[in-house]
Amino acid sequence: MPILSETTDAVTTLTIDRTHRRNALDLTTLEELDAAVTAAVESGSRALVLTGADGHFCAGADLTELEDVTFTERLAEVLEHLAGVPITSIAAISGSCMGLGMQLAVACDVRVVEDGARFAIPVAKLGLMVNKWTLERAARFWGEGAARHMVLTAAVLDHEDAWRLGFTQRRGGLDVALDLARAAVPLAPLTQQGSKVGMDSPTGPDAAYEEAFARAWASCDLAEGQRAFTQRRSPVFQGR
Repeated sequence: MPILSETTDAVTTLTIDRTHRRNALDLTTLEELDAAVTAAVESGSRALVLTGADGHFCAGADLTELEDVTFTERLAEVLEHLAGVPITSIAAISGSCMGLGMQLAVACDVRVVEDGARFAIPVAKLGLMVNKWTLERAARFWGEGAARHMVLTAAVLDHEDAWRLGFTQRRGGLDVALDLARAAVPLAPLTQQGSKVGMDSPTGPDAAYEEAFARAWASCDLAEGQRAFTQRRSPVFQGR
């Protein structure tokens, strides 16, 4: 199985395991990843960690399958699904994070980067293009200057660049990412879900965010948070 899934204490870890290709994804693996993300949410996981086996996150797409735009169109759907899950997602990045690997990384909410990681969007070397969604998120998370640097000149950035430019929120390996995921688990789910909707919404009035905002302010979780605060105890949130 090219996607390994393990759930402990409401944290699901998905590991891309195609080490013979430095974890580059083909269409079969892409479909399995999408199914694994769905299964994690449906099983009640409260946080998701995405990583790669044997020292590499994901070296990109398996170019032997890129005969037309079919793969790219399906990839766009999978990325938007990953970005939109109602739980906190964390990319635990080591080694190569290139092309499609970068797309997976920007689809996650938070990134933890290990020393030695390398990043690139080398489409100009291949005559390809990534979709606008990828360009926009790369510019948001790296900064527009760095995103243009990678896309237009095929520059390869490293873990120090990722830290200096704010692409990564923590430095370290999978253990650090799991600690971060476990810290997210007991927090208020409606706040997390609604905040993700807000941060991914366009500027200006947004009905989905307004609905999420109203739901959180009318929730049992808000009442529980207030009780816990006055009682000097940790709240127990139910997501309702």
